[in-house]
Amino acid sequence: MRRAVVIFIILLGLCGPVVAQEFRALARMLPESSRLDDTRQGAELILALSQAVPYRIFTLTAPNRLVMDFREVSFEGVPDAVFVADAVFGARTGAAAPGWSRLVLDLAEPLRVAQAGMQTDPNDGSALITVLLHETSAEQFAALAGAPPGVDVDFLTGSAQASGARLRQTGEDILMVVLDPGHGGVDPGAQNDGANEADLMLVFARELREVLLRTGEFNVVLTRDSDVFVPLPTRVSIARAAQADLFISLHADALAVGRATGATVYTLSDTASDAASQALAERHNRTDLLSGIDLSDSDDEIAGVLMDLARLETDPRSDALADAMVAGIAAANGVLHSTPRLEAGFAVLKAADIPSVLVELGFMSDQRDLRNLLDAVWRARLQEGMVDALRDWAIADAAEGQLLRQ
Repeated sequence: MRRAVVIFIILLGLCGPVVAQEFRALARMLPESSRLDDTRQGAELILALSQAVPYRIFTLTAPNRLVMDFREVSFEGVPDAVFVADAVFGARTGAAAPGWSRLVLDLAEPLRVAQAGMQTDPNDGSALITVLLHETSAEQFAALAGAPPGVDVDFLTGSAQASGARLRQTGEDILMVVLDPGHGGVDPGAQNDGANEADLMLVFARELREVLLRTGEFNVVLTRDSDVFVPLPTRVSIARAAQADLFISLHADALAVGRATGATVYTLSDTASDAASQALAERHNRTDLLSGIDLSDSDDEIAGVLMDLARLETDPRSDALADAMVAGIAAANGVLHSTPRLEAGFAVLKAADIPSVLVELGFMSDQRDLRNLLDAVWRARLQEGMVDALRDWAIADAAEGQLLRQ
């Protein structure tokens, strides 16, 4: 929906003594003074330019993106690391139209432009643009999204996925891991004794991210890094746009009737392993429907065939990842469910081209499992086991891929 532009700023004149300003034909972004930082409210983007230029900002949906157009800026030599943050999982720069340059940031969660402004140095004409991004609801983000009239949104504004699907990992590069803390925002998930699933999974995902990053073998993107609601299809879109090598959704269920304990690792199946797994998948998927997101859209016949073909390779890799996770949890002396490997139709596992698993770390309805989830020492031990599992899977997966290529 193209509605109000979040902010539209055009600078037509510059203040200060013109004789003191040595303008170049083309403004340049200065990477050493530019950065993107996560904040409690969302993110702060600071762009340093060699000279002030007119610019405009707007947002787009499906997927959520922030777009900045400049008249005109060279991004040559600017490393991707400048735009790395939990709030942003992809960035592209380039020409948007004759005389205009464009920066596109893929947002991990809905963020509104709370403030934007430019400060110009009167001595050398350099400029500093500061943009504050604050968390907002998906509904409000969509209501504010849209390009200014007459602005072409076709240049660079597609998802980062447009740059090409990520090839199967070969063991030579750092792996991109997408961690998906379940629930969030209006959906707290399972609850017991004052604790809720959404908060516990966010803590666990943040901790696991740090452990993975410290190895130097993994890059990590979180589908959410705060207590916000992220639709299930968007979680998959984030993983695909981040060109994930693997996707891990983190949950901790609770039973209203009966007793169960221990961790379970799920892979995707059209038919659940048992009635309990089917009910669990329905609860997770129904959450998204109740939040106003319709998951019923079906692909046409050709797309369905292509997805089935992709899953011929991806499903065995997901199965191997799930088996490695079970082994890693067991090796870390984690508590496993009596049937630790199950299948169900979880919506977040439906990326046909990304090995994906859903890990139920335990049952919040079980007092021992709940104590474990609240215990930082227990979590750290389990996280180390999961890292070992990912390392083992990556080695075996790369070796299998090499055989297939031969």
